Amino acid sequence: MTMRRPWILLFVVGFLVASPFIGPSLDGTRGDFVFWSLRLPRVLLGFLVGGTLSLVGAAFQTLFNNPLAAPSTIGTSAGATLGAVVALIWAGSDTVVGLPLVSLSAFAGACLVTLLVAALASSGRAQVHQILLAGIAISLAASAISSGLRYTTDLNTLAQSVLWSLGHLATINYGTVGVVLPFVVLVVVVFFTQIRAFEALSVDADRARSQGVDVRFVRALTLGVGSLGVGASVAACGPIAFVGLIVPHIVRLAFGASQRILIPLSFVIGGAFLVLCDVVARTAFSGREFPVGIVTAGLGAPAMIWLISRAGRR
Repeated sequence: MTMRRPWILLFVVGFLVASPFIGPSLDGTRGDFVFWSLRLPRVLLGFLVGGTLSLVGAAFQTLFNNPLAAPSTIGTSAGATLGAVVALIWAGSDTVVGLPLVSLSAFAGACLVTLLVAALASSGRAQVHQILLAGIAISLAASAISSGLRYTTDLNTLAQSVLWSLGHLATINYGTVGVVLPFVVLVVVVFFTQIRAFEALSVDADRARSQGVDVRFVRALTLGVGSLGVGASVAACGPIAFVGLIVPHIVRLAFGASQRILIPLSFVIGGAFLVLCDVVARTAFSGREFPVGIVTAGLGAPAMIWLISRAGRR
């Protein structure tokens, strides 16, 4: 299958190569430290996290046959936020085996909430739209509990939890990249092996079954593995808004809806999109850095509105 608009992909790759060099130039030893120890690991993690969120979003939209399906709408991000808030209130900056307890709790919360949805999907007792509604309900419940816990805590912990929930790439090092990388590899390998199943599910579940796809297994596998990838991403960076929702739509618009193109390019372009947002976050205002989650929401919301209006005109 011939890929449409290959120049877009060339531009994306060129931007990823150039992105560590964007920003105030520094010479000498200090410049080397900033480039190798701060900017490069930040770009690497941004690419991995953005690619994972976008890839999981594309798979979820296919799985539920719903353009609004994303890690945030099935409760993964809300579960991670709840776990992080609980850790901040009761453990503060404690660590376990050298890892921040906040990150571990966020990972556990993200996985727990999504695995509840995966269990419902594998049971066979609920329709696709009911599974999605259950995820939204769990997400709202987790968000409400997080808000209630914040209300009872002191101002310092409240400020930390709010800052964490905005999403960030400011305190990244190669150790964080190494922790997230195995989960990203797992998601990529599993989802790439399920492209044929996703292609059949993009039409409907009955066609997928007629082609020998175990629909319940694919749903549970996609939700379970996706929750691990998103959980690791959110634990490292906090919840990042809109990436998993908007990027798959951009890929469909630019390259078509074939899963053989959508799945790999959602990962590549999703990674580049988050790196772009992080470049804006660290360079747009001199002397001040914005949380990257604010930038993704600021860029993603207008893009989503534009896509909806474009679809309406069609």
